[in-house]
Amino acid sequence: MKLYERYADEIADLIRQQVLRPGERLPSVRQARSQRGISPSTIFEAYCLLEARGLIHCRPRSGYYVNATKTPRTPEPTTAAPANQSTPVAVSELVFEVLGSTRNQQLVPLGSAFASPQLFPLDKLARALTPAMRQLPPEQLTEQLTLGDEALRRQIALRYSVGGTRVEPGELVITNGAMEALNLCLQVTTQPGDVVVVESPAFYAALQALERLQLRAVEVATHPRTGVDVDSLARVLQQHPVKACWLMPNFQNPLGSLMPVENKQALVQLLAQHQVPLIEDDVYGELYFGLHRPPPAKAFDTQGLVLHCSSFSKSLAPGYRVGWVAAGRYAEAVQRAKLMTSLSTAIPSQQAIASYLHTGGFDRHLRQMRLRLEDNASVALRAIAKHFPKGTKVTRPQGGYFLWVELPATVDALALHQRALAQGISVAPGHLFSADRRFAHHLRLNYGHHDADALRAALQKLGQLCSA
Repeated sequence: MKLYERYADEIADLIRQQVLRPGERLPSVRQARSQRGISPSTIFEAYCLLEARGLIHCRPRSGYYVNATKTPRTPEPTTAAPANQSTPVAVSELVFEVLGSTRNQQLVPLGSAFASPQLFPLDKLARALTPAMRQLPPEQLTEQLTLGDEALRRQIALRYSVGGTRVEPGELVITNGAMEALNLCLQVTTQPGDVVVVESPAFYAALQALERLQLRAVEVATHPRTGVDVDSLARVLQQHPVKACWLMPNFQNPLGSLMPVENKQALVQLLAQHQVPLIEDDVYGELYFGLHRPPPAKAFDTQGLVLHCSSFSKSLAPGYRVGWVAAGRYAEAVQRAKLMTSLSTAIPSQQAIASYLHTGGFDRHLRQMRLRLEDNASVALRAIAKHFPKGTKVTRPQGGYFLWVELPATVDALALHQRALAQGISVAPGHLFSADRRFAHHLRLNYGHHDADALRAALQKLGQLCSA
């Protein structure tokens, strides 16, 4: 990142945190030069970048000022209060029924679990593939099958290290996307009939995984902004024989919630006291809106109880199906489970990503993608505030690309889903995100699109359908 970009991001973060408030004057070029020791040209470039992003404006002969708040303050959804009991899971039929009807490419994919392909550097990844495979020694095709490509594991371990988390390359197993990593972790930590803690609401793929392995779910109260309530989790652990937790501390799907650092530390300490493993789903961790990547729970693990799972599917390479797990004390068990299930992850995909990471292009791409997603979130929040019915509540995520919308209780989300499909829009109704299908007037909406005008128009139409 260039110096002016870094300075612009620092100012943007102060605006985001409301340290610099709407209408307040930014430091003059002279002040900034004196305080930061950077050149006037660097300061001008930073302010021009902030101006282009719509965060500040220039007043002739006066200086630069923070713009008015970009998004209205819509109320936050209510924190769920799940029943304190474990239940069998049976959501797959509904998930297949609802999501199977949204595969039409002509739909505006507000219900999709993926960001728009146009947001990813797919052409650069494709160009990285051919030379990487040409230079690959033939023996390497078989010698690192189960663990995965050594160069890729080194690159991943380096990213952990830069973020302050110590992970050895030998602890890593490359998987077919994060879903395989998460499923392998469930397999090595549970047996059929065991109880697993999930959030409320929970990602429907997590519920499907529990259903497939004949596990029971107990949901824990989850705040729409700060994530899992650690005190509620402590009560669950006292009352149920929990064998594992599947949680998303960073930008949870569907809420977009982000656990504060101190809450993550408390979470890891609590689970260590009970010797309960944490399966950490961190696929959105790179898509933060602030200056720094929020640390994973894995960063606070001293006993090897956190199995940290992630992938490049959400941040770099959708469709390449390259994920990984840093499984702590369960690393050997995960390696064996991988060997017995899929044996290996495709070598060409691993090689392409390893080559691309080596060039340093990943962070440049991420910076552009984060800015687009943050702008899209503002577009979506303004559209919802303007066009959705009175009483609507919505989350304000600090990363990822999902909004969780609580509609008035009179709106049935499944019926709305059908009406929206008829108008060329897909949504993900709240019924999918709980073992007991109780989020009946909620929606998960995806703002990870390349066309902000189409996103705005689709949300306007959806708001009209909510009021119909």
